[in-house]
Amino acid sequence: MTVTSNNIKVLVIRFSSIGDIVLTSPVVRVLKKQLNAEVHFLTKKAFQTIPSSNPYIDRVWSIEKDLGPILNDLAAENFNYLIDLHQNLRSARVKQKLSTKKYVFHKLNVEKWLMVNLKINRLPDRHIVDRYLDTLKEIGGVNDGEGLDFFIPEKEEVEVKIHFKEAGISIPNGYIALVIGAAHATKRLPKDQISALIHQIPYPIALLGGPSDSTIASELQSAHNQKVLNCCGNFNILQSASLVKQSNLVISHDTGLMHIAAAFQKPIISIWGNTIPAFGMYPYFRNGVQENTSFEVKGLSCRPCSKIGHQTCPKKHFKCMTNQNLEYIALEVEDIWTKIIQITDN
Repeated sequence: MTVTSNNIKVLVIRFSSIGDIVLTSPVVRVLKKQLNAEVHFLTKKAFQTIPSSNPYIDRVWSIEKDLGPILNDLAAENFNYLIDLHQNLRSARVKQKLSTKKYVFHKLNVEKWLMVNLKINRLPDRHIVDRYLDTLKEIGGVNDGEGLDFFIPEKEEVEVKIHFKEAGISIPNGYIALVIGAAHATKRLPKDQISALIHQIPYPIALLGGPSDSTIASELQSAHNQKVLNCCGNFNILQSASLVKQSNLVISHDTGLMHIAAAFQKPIISIWGNTIPAFGMYPYFRNGVQENTSFEVKGLSCRPCSKIGHQTCPKKHFKCMTNQNLEYIALEVEDIWTKIIQITDN
């Protein structure tokens, strides 16, 4: 069935988190541009600024925890379609309440369980974005190949040169955005590893992360004060995205800012700990573009130990991060930086 009406109204559900919501952006763009739909988006209040900044979304609905206060209002909207990109108990409640045609993406829970617990790989070689877009096939939506979107309101743009200047750091040729945060500790390089990596990189660096990363970032800035700017906890997610947007390249763990960097088509060096790119959530670029280099410690029998992450290594050795080859990462930085400068000079 292909939709031809210009009066369709669609509810897209993705409650969390930052990266996952960014990864839904091709779906809402296709709904708006190909199907001319009125697009509504349901998410958690903590993340509503991301879809609220997206011009392809007409209305954002948000909740703290309880769906109760908005279920009747959602039902009253008389949506033509519901696109469930979260598939959890909350989204099930919405689907139960709304009498409309529903499409749900496949979360691969069984395949991920087999990979984590038995190391049996039944994972498809497909990115989660492509699986999200599968939900639109029956109504005529197809992948436009334009990759991810991320939109920053003008008031949230950061004049990054001022912050570097105040820190006494010159950035005549730009800077590197180094994302030191991640939701789970087993996704993050330890502080000593980060410091050792910074020592091998001769270029200005902006450290990005949340308030919980500010102490470590402050210590790293003190240890490398001639080239490191601590931005952790000082900027909201939209402002942090602005710092990513203005950078030359991004070094990141498996986290939301990695996907934001992909939305801006930035060269990315992604560093993987307990999670693996094979889960299908590596940086997603436009058709014909591949600007990501993944670094992961392969051959560990314990990896992946979780599809999300832990606060401590279950095996107590944390080899998936402590065995990262920092020299190779620094060499990749040098290679990317040199190419960028050459292009700029020409």
